[in-house]
Order: sequence, then structure tokens, then C-alpha cells
Amino acid sequence: MEKLRFAELGLSDEILKAVDKLGFEEASPIQTAVIPTILAGRDVVGQSSTGSGKTAAFAIPAIERVDPKKRAVQVLILCPTRELAVQVAEETGKLALFKRGVSGVPIYGGQSYERQFRALAAGVQIVIGTPGRVMDHMERGTLKLDELKLVVLDETDRMLDMGFRDDIEHILKAVPATRQLLFFSATIPRPIQDLISRYSKDPAWIKIDAVAQNAPQVEQTYFEVDRRSKIEALTRLIDVHDFRYGIIFCSTKIMVDDLDEHLHARGYLTDRLHGDISQAQRDRVMDKFRRRGFEFLVATDVAARGLDVDDLEVVFNFDLPNDAEDYTHRIGRTGRAGRKGQAFTFVSGQEIYKLQSMVRWARLDLRRGKIPSLDEVEEARSNVFFEKIRATLDAKQFKPHDRMIDRLLDEGHASTDICSALIHLLQGAGPAKPAAKPAAKPSPTGFGDAPSNRPVKPAPAWVKPKPAAPPPEAAETDAVPPAAEEDDEDEKSPRKSKYERAPRTGREPGMKAIFLNVGRKQLVTPADIVGKIAGVTRLPATVVGAIDIHQRHTLADVKETEAEFIVKKLAGIKVKGVALAPAVMKAGEALPSAE
Repeated sequence: MEKLRFAELGLSDEILKAVDKLGFEEASPIQTAVIPTILAGRDVVGQSSTGSGKTAAFAIPAIERVDPKKRAVQVLILCPTRELAVQVAEETGKLALFKRGVSGVPIYGGQSYERQFRALAAGVQIVIGTPGRVMDHMERGTLKLDELKLVVLDETDRMLDMGFRDDIEHILKAVPATRQLLFFSATIPRPIQDLISRYSKDPAWIKIDAVAQNAPQVEQTYFEVDRRSKIEALTRLIDVHDFRYGIIFCSTKIMVDDLDEHLHARGYLTDRLHGDISQAQRDRVMDKFRRRGFEFLVATDVAARGLDVDDLEVVFNFDLPNDAEDYTHRIGRTGRAGRKGQAFTFVSGQEIYKLQSMVRWARLDLRRGKIPSLDEVEEARSNVFFEKIRATLDAKQFKPHDRMIDRLLDEGHASTDICSALIHLLQGAGPAKPAAKPAAKPSPTGFGDAPSNRPVKPAPAWVKPKPAAPPPEAAETDAVPPAAEEDDEDEKSPRKSKYERAPRTGREPGMKAIFLNVGRKQLVTPADIVGKIAGVTRLPATVVGAIDIHQRHTLADVKETEAEFIVKKLAGIKVKGVALAPAVMKAGEALPSAE
């Protein structure tokens, strides 16, 4: 069925604003079909699976029908379980965010009666609850339904399977005869048909068939991951499998922008697509993606619809799609032309129930996976490097360096030591043994920091050599630590540190220094600066040159031709929780305030 944009469904500005804030661009098939019918005042029987977007299909018109001036229950939504009641209440609250005076409450068994009494007495208009607890409040007189306009039975088949038929009938007999009645169910067995015929009036029957078919060439895996850990899980899977070409799907435009920015900062080559991007820019992004100008496209379903790309290695469902149809459209972009493809899906919390319903509805073949550990990522990285060396040896695609090897052998070095030293250098390590690092603190995500499996490149211009440690005598006699001296210098002290600093910015031709009001105090790193500039401006990281981080500010060299553009794009963007107030530095100009 054709999908429409929410703006085409005749909704109020407040609802459209809430939908836009959530980042959704178009209605799902069930929403497209049901919302106008409910707004027209008809009873509806909607047949679709969990995860098809039906909660918004009935919640949006329910909110629209509420009179905010009337402090009485006008909408009653019945759900089979407390988990579903809470989920529906949360989504309804988000959709009603800009509807002033409209409020709702979930009521279910296991929650304090006192809390529910207070909420009902305050005059909520929307009640979402389980049949048993709703009937309990009706009998106590704490839930009055005299002003009820709309009754929704969500997942009716599950409620009947759980033995709620008598409770449902008791509730339906007690509500006003003029109310509008909505049934939503994945199946419509005989008992539900009996309820429909007895209590509804000329209902509109709307059935959304599952057109999704399982993709046989795609190996499908799902991972239960906490929301805060998704980015770490994503990068580990990319590294352990050495993926170089794929699409990462997100549900909202906001998430696409955020994820694209995070991946840029971690060194992955990405670009993005969503509904706010112009058609001309979309065409440029897709042309570059087909030419493998970057590794991963981060996109919403709307932006990615109709993409013609055949060689994808992997599709990631960073966010669970709305329905099984969207899921199959997503994963069908890999595993084409007889090739094997992989699809990885992240679920968190109660999303597992939505995924299970999609699996049953569309007969999907998913297996549960486990996020790789740090050791597994490191081992995979070593294996990839080993295979590259072996392939080069087998193909003899290298220039002989017998003379240099003979010189090293003549000096008494073992051949295995020579090979180990070369591998050590190729993997990005310096010739000297690095200083021991303190033990890493546990990551708040529970994963820790995984090593990247990106190709090793020479250090860019903004990475400065670490100053040599001071002599022991100097360290003992100097009463002021080097960090404190540098802070003094930031605070306009004429004194210089007695130890050599890294080169300042402004030394490269064609570069211009820009001022950023964040520094070591905010724990800013060069990668933060480069990632933010590249992610926000969409310019390549090569526009950034030397970076000089001070206690309360940072000076960064950028291409002179792009300096004004970068400053304009960065204004107001947050880094480490601080809104940037960037400025282009002019010769002899005093530093702006970093406060």
C-alpha cells in the first residue's frame, strides 16, 4: 500500500510538530489507511502485526479528538499486558507533547493504587490500561467514563487468549453508546468477530497484508544491546568482520545525523541521507557511494528507498524498523546477484517483543548473536593483517629488498626479529617502545574501548610529538608543574614553560587559525576537533591542520578558503557539552574570551 507523509493526513500543527521532533518522515501503511478513517468518526477494525506502527495509528487521532478544556476521561485504550500499556502510554505522551492541556496515565496491576488515584483525580483525558485494573477502578468509582469518546482495543486477540473476554464485555457495556470503537489485532478469529458484530457500528475493515518475504541469500542476526552501547557494538562488528561497504539504517533524521557524526569521529568513512537533504546533495552522495568513495551510508528508510546498489557486504538496522515490510526492504539491499550478504539488527529493552512479532508475521529467519569482546576484535584485526601479508606473498606483489635484509642479517639480527620489527612498524607503532599506560577505566557502556580495525595511516599534521620528559634534577627542583606553567601562559602570563612545547598553529601556508572555546578543561582531544569539523561541515578531514589545545581554548589550523564556512557551521554546535562560539583569528588579534 502507498505510504503518505504525515503532513498529507490532515493533522493539526501540534501533532505534526511532535512527529517532526521524533524524526519520522512518513506514515506507515496502517497509519496511512487508519488515521483519516478514525478522524472521520467511523469505527475501525485494523488487522496488522505488532511493529507495524499501529500505536501511532490510533494514538494520533485519539489525541486529536480530545478536548483539552474538558478535564474528564475521553479516550480509553485497553492493552493485554502492563509492558504494552507502558509502551503505548510513552508513545502517546511523546505525540501529545505540544497539545497543551492534554494528558494521560497508564493504569495496570502491580503499580501503586495511590499514584493512579491521584492521576485520575487530577483530570486526565487519556487512560491506557489493562482490562482487569480498568474494571477495578470502574467498580471503585475512581474511573468515570461518562464523557468517553473513543475506545481502543489493542492486540485484541492476545487479550482474549489471556482470558480477558468477560472483562472487555463488562467495560464495553458500561461506556456511552455514542462512543467510537477501534479493534486492532494481528488475527480476527471467531470470538473477535462476535465482539465486533455486537458492539461496533458499521466498522471500516482495514487489513495490512504482510508482503515481506524472507531473503534467502542474507544471513540475519540480531543483538540485544543497551541503547547507550549501540555505537560501540556497531564499531566492534564492523572491525571484527572487516566490513568496508554497507548501509546503516536509523529510524529518525536526528539519529542519522548523530550516528554519522560519531562514526566520523572514530575514523570511519561515512555519509548520510535523510528527508532534509536536498535532491542534488542526495544525488552527489549516492554517486560517491556507488563509486565506493566512502564506506558506510547512514540513512532513514525514506531516503534509502529505491537505492540501486548491488555489492553491499552488510546492512545494519541500528534502529528497529517500523514493520516487517520495511525490515525486508532494508536487508534486501545486500545479498544480491547471487552473493551472500549479512544483516545485523540491534534491539533494546521491550523492542525484542516487536522483533518477535515481525519474525512470526513475515516468517523471518533470524538468529541471536553475541557482541564480540575486545580480545576477539584484536584477534580479528591480526587475522586480517595476516591474510593481507599472505596474499601479497602468494601474488609476489612486492619489490625485493634483499640488500637491506642482508645488512640487518649481517649485523646479527635474527630473521624472525626483522619480520616482527617490520610488522610492528606497519601496524602504526613507533620505533621506540611506548610508555606503559595506566589501566583503562571501565566504560560506562559496559563494553570498554575497542581497538579500531581501520587501515593504519601516517599521523596527520595535527598530531604533535609528545614533549620529552624533563631530567630528574629539573623535575625535583622545579616547584611548578609543566601543566601549571602552561595554564599560566593561557592566562596571559609572559613566562614560558621551561620544557619545549609542540609547534603552535599558524605555521602552514594556506591555513588560517580558528579559535574554539573548549580545551583541556573539557577533556577535548584532536580527534574530537577533527571529527566535529568533518561531521558538521561534510568537508574532508584534510582541511584541518595543526591543532593546539590549551586549558580553556583550542586553536586549530583550517584551510584558509574554508575558514569562514567552518566557523559559521560550528557556531552553536556542542562539543563535550559546551556550545561552540568559534572565531577566525587575525594577525595580532587578542584571544576571544573562552568563558
